Amino acid sequence: MRKLLLKNYQKKYLIKLKAMRNYQSLEEIELDLKRLNLERQIAIEELKLTKYNLEEHLKPINLVGNFLKFASKYGLLILIKRFFK
Repeated sequence: MRKLLLKNYQKKYLIKLKAMRNYQSLEEIELDLKRLNLERQIAIEELKLTKYNLEEHLKPINLVGNFLKFASKYGLLILIKRFFK
């Protein structure tokens, strides 16, 4: 039952679990640590980019622009409906 729950959790959140690895030398450990550190740094940079994009989308000028686009489309639909009545 526990394995089934773990598999469902992995599928749901796309988690890759690694099995314990047996290292033969310190060099292998250092290479693995360097790779993991680079992966961590890449993930941090991706989070920073996501944060910046979210801030850009939530700026008041962008919100006003999006509202005006929506209002103009909705207004045009109302005019077309009145024209064809």
